[in-house]
Amino acid sequence: MGDDQAITHTIGITGATGAIGGRVAARLARIGAAQRLIVRDINRAPELPDASAAMAAMAAYEDPHAFERAVKGAATLFLVSATESADRLRQHISAIDAAVAAGVTRIVYLSFLSAAPAATFTFARDHFYTETHIRSAGVAHTFLRPSFYLDMLPHWIDRTGVLRGPAGNGRVAWVSRDDVADVAAAVLTRDSVHDGRTYDVTGPEAVTLGTTVERLSALTAKAVRYVPETWEEALESRRPSGAPEWAIEGWASSYAAIANGEMDVVVPTVPDLAGHPAQSIEGYLRRHPSTLAHVHN
Repeated sequence: MGDDQAITHTIGITGATGAIGGRVAARLARIGAAQRLIVRDINRAPELPDASAAMAAMAAYEDPHAFERAVKGAATLFLVSATESADRLRQHISAIDAAVAAGVTRIVYLSFLSAAPAATFTFARDHFYTETHIRSAGVAHTFLRPSFYLDMLPHWIDRTGVLRGPAGNGRVAWVSRDDVADVAAAVLTRDSVHDGRTYDVTGPEAVTLGTTVERLSALTAKAVRYVPETWEEALESRRPSGAPEWAIEGWASSYAAIANGEMDVVVPTVPDLAGHPAQSIEGYLRRHPSTLAHVHN
């Protein structure tokens, strides 16, 4: 982050106990940035190297009064999208309005690749409307749109080594959470350079799910295979989970978005902003050799 390490204002970090927010907070702590860690449970707030530069405050997105108090004094807010739910957009709007009321002048939002009102991946629609609300709020903003997380890929594979879904021969540029956090930290530490920008954040190449499992198998000695499904088969295979229909449709539509080409995007955002190559599947597995430990075959 070079000469942008001297940060004179407080950055609010939401989701600081989570996978992305926690990584971003750790990166900002290393350069001594003043942070407000906004968490739902104060007892889970991360312990960072420079405790004097990070304070924790407890608030939920859906509690506007608590959220306004929590972010007061922060000029920039890193808004990590809430966990998928039937009312996620309402939660986002509540948090955005509370942040603006508290005096936040810049929001960096963690959105999703190909966010659009009619996105195939149903959860991406919330991201589009959240971006729209931020634009209408009258504050400076930057949107980060990562592809599917490389770190989540193991959770798409069941214990027998099967990855199933209606992805067809579509391609996806898996991106690691570490790379996304590096990009976010770079954007948060420079404001005017990134204001008004939307950045897709992807891995170094787009591959089919068939190629994905071939590489996983070769690198882990686990027998992993991809089983294509139709849309109806995907819904039926997930219904025994007991999850609500909106969630089941969301899971299945993540694969359908791959089939429709909406994830077939490769851009150099990671090297351009983070200053290093984006992690490949091979690079990720070298760092995380137990990634498929749950697969038994």
